[in-house]
Amino acid sequence: MPQSPHNRIAELHNLAAHAHTAAAVAHGKGDHLSAHELTKQAHEHSKNVHKLVEELSTKKATVTKGT
Repeated sequence: MPQSPHNRIAELHNLAAHAHTAAAVAHGKGDHLSAHELTKQAHEHSKNVHKLVEELSTKKATVTKGT
């Protein structure tokens, strides 16, 4: 069964939050390289969330105008 856009957005938000938390832990341990990589991952997840939300919003606006 395909994943709904809302569920995918929620999943990406959770992945971004987890990456941010892991980055903070790594930074706290002095592992700045890992922290930087995890922060980059979190940023990518956040950008993907933004893209999906825009697509969903555009699709909804098109459907609403069509009715």
